[in-house]
Parts: sequence; structure tokens; C-alpha cells
Amino acid sequence: MSVSHGSTGQDADTRRTSHARHGAEELCAAGRELYARALREGQVDAADAADAPCLPALGLLRPHAENPGRLEPVPASVALHRLLRSTTDRIADERRRGARLADAFEPFLRIDGRLTGNGTDTPALRVLHGTARIDEAVTEAISAARQEVWCVRPHHEDHASYGVAVPRDQAFLDRGGRIRALHRHTHRQVSAVAAHYEQLSGDIEARGLDEVTDRLVAVDHTVAFVPAATDGTLALEVRHPALLAYFASTFDRLWRLAAPMFPRSVRWPAAADVTARERAIAALLVEGHTDAVIADRLGMNVRTARLHIARLAATFGSESRTQLGYLLARSGVLDRQEGTVE
Repeated sequence: MSVSHGSTGQDADTRRTSHARHGAEELCAAGRELYARALREGQVDAADAADAPCLPALGLLRPHAENPGRLEPVPASVALHRLLRSTTDRIADERRRGARLADAFEPFLRIDGRLTGNGTDTPALRVLHGTARIDEAVTEAISAARQEVWCVRPHHEDHASYGVAVPRDQAFLDRGGRIRALHRHTHRQVSAVAAHYEQLSGDIEARGLDEVTDRLVAVDHTVAFVPAATDGTLALEVRHPALLAYFASTFDRLWRLAAPMFPRSVRWPAAADVTARERAIAALLVEGHTDAVIADRLGMNVRTARLHIARLAATFGSESRTQLGYLLARSGVLDRQEGTVE
């Protein structure tokens, strides 16, 4: 009786087909285990990736330059920076698409009587006309809130109305509520944000990003307010559960990427805060090199290299090596003109 010898390849194809597609933020167990082993050992057999085809697909494993039958890992700090950059680009595209959709639907919202609240007491969508009516609706929602208010405030002009909001927000905080606010991260915004929030006492936190979505206010995961016109005179009051869940998910993703602004503000170090030697070390760190390799490349002992790395971590407020690589790449320090490394 003859025995087929093709079962191994068929089994691998079956495993590859049955592997559920997922993103880098939710690596499967096989993927996590293989990537960790590849980082520890430096390379793995290409056949080992049969149970984790996600790793080559996500760019976490790549063919070895000298041995096509082996795979080498992309350093975690490099992979994280690339994936975060891709996420930021997608968010910016979605923000621009949202703005185009709001402009396109503005004339229809003005004439669509079905969304004005007629016929039901609590419609899933309701159009609010005029800044006074919008402010009144937001105040009513926050005055009845008990848990959390989270908001996106992209424009500096928004801060002109903070004085009116202080008593309302303080009353909400006094009831045990929590406020999370996301702003555009600029030096002007940081000072304005601090000036407002220092007037308040309670569970309040603000973070910043280089790019954020258009203005958004959400209250207790029961109602949200989004602009429906570019001039701020028209807004949608949203109570649809699916839309509220989508807003919450988007906000949480942006929140994890954002840098603290209040009560603790992250300041990107100036060029004078990072020496030419530290910039050289930072460049090698972002590439994922070990302390020993960095020391050898720059002609110093490992202890000296680690002292410089510790100073960089303290300067940037980093709590881990991976986070330090991300902060260095994002800060722009590596883009500055480098001097001579002494």
C-alpha cells in the first residue's frame, strides 16, 4: 500500500487558511509566541511561520538576507513606529472624509424634517440650529450626567467659551464625574488648556495630538454632539447606540496615541536638551539595536551607552525602551541637524 507524502504541505495550507485575520494590536497566541522567540533568537525557520502567517503579512518577520529559508524579526520599536504612523495617517484620512460628508449632507439636514425630533421624544438623531441652542443642549446633557464626559476640541477659538463652562463642569466633577478632553497639541493650546483646567478641581485629564477629529462632545455614552456645518451653527445630537459606540472606540484609539497636556504636560525637548552624541544613540535606538551594538558602533563602553540612554529616557519621560523609541521618533529630534559626535 502506498502512502502519500504531501500531507505536511497540505496541513500547512490548512492551518494558513484557518488562521483568522487580525491586526497587529490583537496578535494571535501563535504570532505572539513566534515573534517573541524570533526577537530572542534573532531568526527562525520560515516553516515556523506556517501557524502564524500574520507575522510576515504585518511586516513583523522578513526573509533573512543571507538565508531565504530563515526569517528575521523587525525590531519591535521600528515596527511600532511604522504601525502608529499608519494609524495616524488613517485617522487623518477619516477626519477629512468626515468633514466632506458633513459639508455634502448639510443642505439635506436642513430640510429633512424627520431628523428634527418631530414625532418622538428622544430621536436617534436631532438637528440643533444655532450656537445658542447647541450650547443649551450640551449644558442640559452635562447637567444630568453622572459618569463621564469626553470631548475633542481641535480649535483654539473654542477656549473663548470656557469661562461659561467652568461652573457647569465643576458641578459635574463635584458629583463624582470624570472629564477627558483631547486637543490639538501645540504650544499655544498647551497654555490655554492649562489656564482653563486649573480653574477646575476633580477627575479631569487632557491630552494632545498633532491632528485630531472635528469637535465632539459625548456624555455618559448616552448622547453625543457633532458638528453638521463648518461654521458651527448646525450640530447633530446623536443618541443612536451604534454611533455612540463608534465615537467611543475612535476616541479611545486617539486617546492612547495622545500625549498628556493636563495635569502633567509632556514637553518635547528642545535641540539644546539633546546632545549630538545622544542623537546618534537615539537613531540607533529607534532602529532597534541593543546597548552593546550601540556602544560598539559609537566607540564607547556599554556602561556609558546605558547612561546616555537613561538620560534620554528621563528627558522624554519614557517608562520603557519601546516607548522611548516611539517618543524619540515622534519628537522630531532625529530630524534636526546633527553636529559632530565627540
